[in-house]
Amino acid sequence: MKITGTMVNYYFHCKRQCWLFANRINLEDNSEDVRVGKILHELKTEGRKNTEISIDNIRVDKIDNTYITEIKRSDADMDAVKWQTLYYIKTLKDKGILRKGKIEIIEKKHTEKTIIYIELDEKLEQQLAIIMEEMEDLIAFSEPPSVKLEPKCKKCAYYEYCFL
Repeated sequence: MKITGTMVNYYFHCKRQCWLFANRINLEDNSEDVRVGKILHELKTEGRKNTEISIDNIRVDKIDNTYITEIKRSDADMDAVKWQTLYYIKTLKDKGILRKGKIEIIEKKHTEKTIIYIELDEKLEQQLAIIMEEMEDLIAFSEPPSVKLEPKCKKCAYYEYCFL
């Protein structure tokens, strides 16, 4: 199975969510938060070039001569976004396309966006390789990881699936 950026994000956010999504149990279409995020993304990129580029199994929000840009509507899980962006950088690097990462946070309460810059170094690349192996092992399990109720669960597209 090909790993996607969404799967990397979910792996850090919730192992169960990652397993469900990777095993084609997709409840994203029922989530109001996902819809709002997509609308904000569309409004942010409307009329611009170099938006939402698909290459093999990844879809980067924006790419230019220097950066791969990942656009998020909040800074709720920055570790997940960081690794998702590093995964994009590594995937492109493997194709001979060298870029740095830029994460843009569009908070609805703020008029200015937050920008975080990230680069893939040798140490992060080694960590990413280990993470990819762990993800492949997780996805190959015959059953999803057990449910763990956390505050973030209430906003998850899989909440009803896991808890109701």
